Amino acid sequence: MAEVSIDLNMVRVTNDAFVEKAEACAPKLLETVVRPVSIVDIVKTENVYPDVNKKDDIENLSSYHLAKGDKICLDFGDHQVGYVTMKLNSVGSPQDAPAFFRLKFAEIAKEITEDSKDYDGWISRGWIQEEFIHVDVLPAELKLPRRYAFRYMEIEAIDTSLKWQLVVEDVSCTSVSAVRIEDVEPVKSDDEMIRRLDRVSLRTLQNCMQSVFEDGPKRDRRLWLGDLRLQALANYETFHNMDLVKRCLYLFAAQTKDNGQVSACLFTEPKFIVDDTFLLDYSMFFGATLCDYYEASSDKKTLKDLSACAYRQMEIAEEWFDEKNLLKNGEGFWGFIDWTDGLNKQSAMQGVYIYCARKAQKIAEVLGDTEKAAYFAKEAKEKTESARKYLLNPESGLFVSGEEKQLSYASQVWMILAGAVSAEEGAEILDKVIALNPEKGMVSPYMNHHFVEALLKCGKKEQAMDYMKYYWGGMLSHGADTFWELYNPENPAESPYGGSIVNSYCHAWSCTPTYLLRKYFI
Repeated sequence: MAEVSIDLNMVRVTNDAFVEKAEACAPKLLETVVRPVSIVDIVKTENVYPDVNKKDDIENLSSYHLAKGDKICLDFGDHQVGYVTMKLNSVGSPQDAPAFFRLKFAEIAKEITEDSKDYDGWISRGWIQEEFIHVDVLPAELKLPRRYAFRYMEIEAIDTSLKWQLVVEDVSCTSVSAVRIEDVEPVKSDDEMIRRLDRVSLRTLQNCMQSVFEDGPKRDRRLWLGDLRLQALANYETFHNMDLVKRCLYLFAAQTKDNGQVSACLFTEPKFIVDDTFLLDYSMFFGATLCDYYEASSDKKTLKDLSACAYRQMEIAEEWFDEKNLLKNGEGFWGFIDWTDGLNKQSAMQGVYIYCARKAQKIAEVLGDTEKAAYFAKEAKEKTESARKYLLNPESGLFVSGEEKQLSYASQVWMILAGAVSAEEGAEILDKVIALNPEKGMVSPYMNHHFVEALLKCGKKEQAMDYMKYYWGGMLSHGADTFWELYNPENPAESPYGGSIVNSYCHAWSCTPTYLLRKYFI
């Protein structure tokens, strides 16, 4: 992976009034106590994903006496985000040594079969959800202070003594979220796959809606701008929680780099602070997210407050263009677009700029700023003309990217979403790129979402539905209760981090089938 673009000497500028407005929108998290539904065995197979077999009813939990080396795995029936409480006891002789045990929490069953000792990736192993615990005196009620994201919980007795065994009498999770899934009417369809796509998308979105829209409740637990944009779109069609979107927009605008650029992500604990990671496409998406928010809420006050920040992101991006009005390639991790290894991002980023310039134009039009609206209209027009002149290959009819004139899905998709081609031209481009199936494919649900939207923009509704069933349905076929950060049907165990044990299996940018279904199909 490319080196992450950070600035250790970054000067942050804070707008206290925006911070106050963000805090005024902070949600009171809703709590639901959930208990496991069964005791299961998770068994490795020759496939990537293991089998999950029911072993016993949960009512028999206290009959299991755990001696050294014994394990028991609890299934909570669905993905949970919350705080775990355990009631523990012992059987046999009086407790003559501390109870020493390990807890493993897993969003999907595969994590239970993985050993943290084998992980050698580039992000912290601290994200692996396991605890080694000593309890000196039993019986005891153990309230774990950390928040976990999981469906499965494994308890392994590392040691007790020869004279007594550990008993788990009860386990519960106080699950937390800013919203309730019961408040959303499910999509009605005779097609079971469509109903499941909607249900799992809703669960994904619900479990990422905490004090902010988190990217993932297991990892990274941060507010990322690219994720926020897609979460907000799904939220408008489902939970309608406008305050949480408003809070996140004000937080991004409340603290910026000294040149006014918004960060790619931010932290809210132990205090609010923006990260020192900057992605040009994410910064530009601030205005697009703001525009979408206004169109869903009619909140003109927030639009006016944050319009200057939205315009500033486009001014910063404009500095990246050369004399041909082509966006120059950056170094390292300068833009996201997708996790696809070796992806040249020039054309896709040009498409993002055009897309966001049109959104900024809409903001200016709503606010009656005719000069700004005309400026962004001119920007979109000029950048579109240059893209068609220099990046659209006349022989293949496809957009190319970079000096090596790389072909990728991303370049075609973002030029279509930007409106750089007509719907008819876009349909032809999509047919060609699908037939060609270039080496630079799509890895993340984030990029796959934009591919589906491009299909829909070009009138390929049936193809879009088939693709959703293929891609997100692939995760369902592997037992997904929530949709994942990364899924490559050609390589289901893929990870951008050097080990799938740290992959996030409930991830914000993958929640969009519920949005796509409701906006385009229902």
